[in-house]
Amino acid sequence: MPVTTNHLDDAVAIARRYGASRVMLFGRAQSNPDAAHDLDLAIGGVPGWDFYKLAAEIDAALPVPVDVIPLEPESTFTRRVRERGRVIYDEESP
Repeated sequence: MPVTTNHLDDAVAIARRYGASRVMLFGRAQSNPDAAHDLDLAIGGVPGWDFYKLAAEIDAALPVPVDVIPLEPESTFTRRVRERGRVIYDEESP
């Protein structure tokens, strides 16, 4: 099943309930959505165990495979995601 904008909207809604400050899309769903069969998300602002609860809820709610990574702490990988990924939610944006 391909990734749809409804999947993204559902993931963002769940992330916002956990207090996420940013949600970024990366991977194939960003670069070639028609060919994507999974969803790669990077989420910031959700500390500790709440991050894992959030990831589990997103995974359970969506009918496509989901990979969720934290944006903190910063690493080489998260810097790449920030540079190349697309912000789909930012609490600073209207």
